[in-house]
Formats: sequence, C-alpha cells, structure tokens
Amino acid sequence: MNYYSLNGGSEVVDFRDATIKGQAPDKGLYFPEHIPVFDSSFFHSIEDMDDEQIAFQVIQPYVGTAIPGEKLKDIISETLSFDIPLTKLNENIFSLELFHGPTLAFKDVGARFMSRCLGYFNSQSSRNGKTIVLVATSGDTGGAVANGFHNVNGVEVVILYPSGKVSSVQEMQLTTLGENIHALEVNGNFDDCQQLAKKAFADEEINKTLFLTSANSINIARWLPQQFYYFLAYKQWPFKKHPPVISVPSGNFGNICAGILAHASGLPVQHFIAACNVNDTIPEFLKTGEYQPKKTIATISNAMDVGDPSNFVRILEIFNDDTSELQRMFSAFSINDDETRATIKRVYKQYHYLLDPHGAVGYLALEEYLKNDPGQKGFFVETAHPVKFFDVVEPIIEENIPLPPAVAQIMHKYKVATKMEVNYDLLKEFLLQLR
Repeated sequence: MNYYSLNGGSEVVDFRDATIKGQAPDKGLYFPEHIPVFDSSFFHSIEDMDDEQIAFQVIQPYVGTAIPGEKLKDIISETLSFDIPLTKLNENIFSLELFHGPTLAFKDVGARFMSRCLGYFNSQSSRNGKTIVLVATSGDTGGAVANGFHNVNGVEVVILYPSGKVSSVQEMQLTTLGENIHALEVNGNFDDCQQLAKKAFADEEINKTLFLTSANSINIARWLPQQFYYFLAYKQWPFKKHPPVISVPSGNFGNICAGILAHASGLPVQHFIAACNVNDTIPEFLKTGEYQPKKTIATISNAMDVGDPSNFVRILEIFNDDTSELQRMFSAFSINDDETRATIKRVYKQYHYLLDPHGAVGYLALEEYLKNDPGQKGFFVETAHPVKFFDVVEPIIEENIPLPPAVAQIMHKYKVATKMEVNYDLLKEFLLQLR
C-alpha cells in the first residue's frame, strides 16, 4: 500500500516512510492510494474470529510488505492486550468502552500500535541518530503516547500540551514518566500547540538535522488502527440485520474518520454522528457549506477543544468531496457544558452508568439523533475513564470515584515539565538539543 499527500505536492510513499515522516513534506496528510473492501463473508463470520485475527485482516493491507506478517501479528497482540467491550445501557443505546488500556483512554490502541511499528523500523534501520516523536495534545493523546513510547530504544518523545487546559490526571500521565519523555507546557490552547508542531514538521532545517515524526492522529500509524474499535464493536453488535448508528466524541476527528474509513471498507453502519462540544467548526460547516476554523473555547470535555480539526480533510477525501453524500451518512451535534453535566447526572441516576464528559457528549448526541428516528439503535464511544476527570465528575454525582491502580500509582509522583510561550523559536531550540 502506498500513500499520497492530500496537498498533492509530495511523492508517494509506503507505510514505513509515511509513518516515519508523519506529515508529508508539502504539509499535507497522507492518505492510502486505495481503500481495501471486505467481502460480505468476512462480516458473516466475524463472531467466529478472535480480536487479533480481525485486527490483522483490517490493518495488513495498509501495512503491506513494510512489516512481516508474523511481526505484525506480534504488534497487534501487544496493542490489543485489553478488553474493548460493548455495554448495553438500554434497548436502543450501547456504550463502546475504550478506556480499559494502560492510560484509560481510547488513544492507547493507536499509540501502542504506532510505537511498536516505529520500534521495529528503528531496529531495521542502518542510520545513526534518534527518532524524535513530536506530538500536540488536548488531553489523552499525551498520556497514551508517553506510555506507548516510554523507554523505546532510539526514540525521544516531545509532548506539547496547553497549560491549565488538561485534567490533573491527564497532566500527571504525561509529565511523570521522565527518561525519553519530555513535556512542554505551552501558555496557549491546543490549536497553538498543533500549529507549533506543524511548523516543526515543515521546517527544512529541522528535518535535515533530525528524524522527526508525529504521533498525533495525522500519522497513519496512529490513525489507521483506530478502525479496530469499530470492527470489534460490530462483532459484539446484537442486531446484525440492523447496522448501528455510531456517535463519536470528536475533537481532531481522527477517531470518527477511522470509523468512516472502516465503513468505506464494507463495515455495516447506518449513520455517523460527530458529537462535538461548543467548538462547533464542523456542525457549522454542515449547516453553511463553508469551513471556517474558530478560536478554541475551553470546556469540561477538554480533549475535544479543537477549533481547526486536522483530520476532517481525510473525511472529505473518503467522500470524494461530495457534500450531499457526506450529509446523508454524517451528522454533527454541538453540546454545551451545562448539557454535558446534566447528561452525566441523569445517566448515572437512571442506568447506574458513569460517563466521562466526552462520553456524555457522545451519549446525548446519539439520544437526540434517535429521537428523530426511533426505529434505529446505536452506540456511542466512551473514550476515557471518568476518573481522568474526577475534578469535573465527582461534584456532579456527589460521590468519589475509586482510583484504578493505573491512576493511583502516578498521583504521588512529581510533575516534570518545561514551560514555554507560543514561540516556535523556543520549540526549535528544544528539539535541536535532543540530537
């Protein structure tokens, strides 16, 4: 499988080179030259396959010959070392729980897969020098990447995160590992962090000097394995004759884009919902037909505080820029903080199910959509364990959330982060000293 830049100005590359580069030299995102399509027999027999078999068949066409089959199976086994259950809340709504990994967030799958791919590529390389993984985070990406790459030989990780705009648990997850993990606390918002990272990827001097790559969902090795969630959810879906409506809490739109890619490969889906907070760039786009990036607004669902989502261009590519087809298959809702809090409280009281702020946005968007089409059923994606946002959730339910071991063991550690202004020269200086 080869990959081309959506900006159209760079050479076609294979999976290995696309993973290592992260972003194309022309600043575009990489996209596969073709989307593999499954025969219907794959879905008829999906309940008879184990999770690793399903994941291998999904990802192998995208990897091609870049990683040998047996090594790819090992990578998948290490990636999917935890459960991804589909939990019933009521007759029409289910929760796809993606918070059972080591950092209690959906990004564990992509981060673990990518780190192991990059580790393999480093082991096969004859070049000298370290690989620098640069990532901007609005919350969960930082912790997942830090955990996935911690002590990977030949890799240094630099995480840009907005000061005061991630939860206390998220911050501890990305600032307490040390070793090859470097946290930069930026006096700005996520979009500022993302723009700093993009400048580095486009900087010719940096790229001549360093082996620089991204671990955001712009990187295909982070983005593509997120398809696993949707295939494994369908394996558990109890209504095979009635494909689900899927509601995905959406910030940078990598997760929902992976789901749409899975659907383009043949996965049965009735409709997709991008569940957004008040950062409503995409809901407004669907109303007006004009894409207008906005200044980020801070919310209690902070991982979705993105005003210019990078991956939406990939969604448009999947739909061949056909807006009418996009609107047939895709909706977007904007949910505010008051609605999010009320949903957490109501669902906990009604179903004894505790949502995190992002899952609450996904739940309410799905519930609103199903009101207009009561014959449908669906699931929302619960992207993080509510304990990661205990400072938000506990006052809502007026109860304490027990700390899972993965969180309890880091809360006594010391935060280590370098504070910086939104200044690219400062980032460039920091990166160059890692050589």
